[in-house]
Amino acid sequence: MTDAALAFGSNLGDSQGIIQRAIHALDTMRTIDVVTVSSFYRTQPWGVEAQPDFINACAIVKTSFSPEELLTACKDLERALGRVPGERWGPRLIDIDVLWIEGVVRQTDNLTVPHPRMTQRAFVLTPLLEIAPDLVVDNRTIEEWVASLGKDRDGIQRLSRYR
Repeated sequence: MTDAALAFGSNLGDSQGIIQRAIHALDTMRTIDVVTVSSFYRTQPWGVEAQPDFINACAIVKTSFSPEELLTACKDLERALGRVPGERWGPRLIDIDVLWIEGVVRQTDNLTVPHPRMTQRAFVLTPLLEIAPDLVVDNRTIEEWVASLGKDRDGIQRLSRYR
């Protein structure tokens, strides 16, 4: 089993509830074991700003899936939970991103690992800092990446722990 980091986001409907359902569904798969989950965070939209705030969380999982199989499982789960295609960076019921996979650096048409923008996004780094501060991405720890954000972390509000 290989360690991987996933990010979850939602800004439509019961966002915390849908993220909880997504995490539970992943944990029930024989090929994925959810190790730890961050708190939920309320964050301002990124990319398209004229939309509701997001609820975000991250999880560390162990998986026997290949990187492509993990991505497929996440996207299949998004559809099963009701996500429909929409505007890039726009409102969504659920978004599950593969952020990092232990020992994997890969860029294909469908998957880039580590996630190409994860180190620029406070809504990813803040929950990841809570559960994996020493995780190394591009030769820096998550803690170091967060320190480099400065005021970009303003406006992120910790809500509650995952249950």
